[in-house]
Amino acid sequence: MLFVYNFLQITLLLVAAPLLALLILGRRKYRERFWQRLGFGLHHRTEKITVIPGTRRVWLHCLSVGEVTSALPLVRGLRLGMPADRIIVTVTTSTGIKVAKQQLAPFADLVLAAPFDLLPVIHSFIRVLRPDLFILVETDFWPNWLHGLRRHRIPAMLVNGRVSQASFARYQRFRFFFRPLFSSFALLAMQTESDAAQMRALGVEAERLQILGNLKYAPAAAQNMGPATMLTRNDLKLPADSEIWVCGSTHPGEEELLLPAFADLMADHPRLFLLLAPRDPKRTPELVLLARRLGLDTMRRTCPQDQPARILLLNTLGELAACYHLARVAFIGGSLAACGGHNPLEASRHGIPVLFGPHMEDFAEIAQDLLQGSGAQMVSSREEITGAVRRILAESDVHAAMRTPPSNW
Repeated sequence: MLFVYNFLQITLLLVAAPLLALLILGRRKYRERFWQRLGFGLHHRTEKITVIPGTRRVWLHCLSVGEVTSALPLVRGLRLGMPADRIIVTVTTSTGIKVAKQQLAPFADLVLAAPFDLLPVIHSFIRVLRPDLFILVETDFWPNWLHGLRRHRIPAMLVNGRVSQASFARYQRFRFFFRPLFSSFALLAMQTESDAAQMRALGVEAERLQILGNLKYAPAAAQNMGPATMLTRNDLKLPADSEIWVCGSTHPGEEELLLPAFADLMADHPRLFLLLAPRDPKRTPELVLLARRLGLDTMRRTCPQDQPARILLLNTLGELAACYHLARVAFIGGSLAACGGHNPLEASRHGIPVLFGPHMEDFAEIAQDLLQGSGAQMVSSREEITGAVRRILAESDVHAAMRTPPSNW
């Protein structure tokens, strides 16, 4: 299986080589990360990790921003419990790396771009990092990576494991491929009994499975954001008496519903301001144009010279969580578009009524808890969004009822 996988991988790389070369040579950020993911300069970047006899090294890997956020309490706990040991974090996506350097750097010794899943690259990373334990957060299974760890006899652990229906169907269809990957883990810590049952159905031995709940609940309970780390209305250049609707981590197609909904509410709620935080800040120019076509003015967080407007585009990374406490109501992006949703606890931990669309597959357990506890409402159209926000703003009993935290906090 591994031979076939590597043959296909090399063939694909050769076919795509011209396009990759243009992409890498044309943009500096791709060029730098590409060489880093191949392991170039790895020795130099790890020089600051001093070797202390008797200490251990933990290699923790996250796919992107969501996994980085989930990993924060785990990395903090590792640092508190193992103060002398070394914690090395790798992240696959560029945005994930930025957030990891902001959130995990105080507790980790090193944050790196994840290696490509090529055997020589994986072996190079293992030789340089010399981990005593590998921890994978949620998903991002790579055959060569796991094979390399097993070959070097480095125990691997999966934390916050989950299996969506779509993933389970894929795992069953390609059982011959995935079963050896799952067998590479010494321990698989799953979120729910349902996740564990699906793993057992895929052939994972019960003694290697643990049910430890959803790690994404931990940031809400453990994160201690003091006043110094919170943004204020003054920081955001919003009026002191403003009511703020925060729409966080939005994806293409969602703003086409959210901005018209805001336009519907503006006349009846003159103190209402919209803080719109796209998942990808590079989309800010297109959102400015979209708002302009709807007759709406915008101002950008990174452009203090912009004229005051009732829509603030938060075109930065890492500031969204520091804004939720200001919200009267919040919308969680990635849920109207079929993107699996984002973590609603970042808002609801502040007692903020939460709205999200029907696509919360990546946070299904949390979303269900919030719905059952009346802390959230599902919306799927402009009309439903407008109606829900209007009720929350106008009816104090509705707002109060939706401040209920999820049941298992």
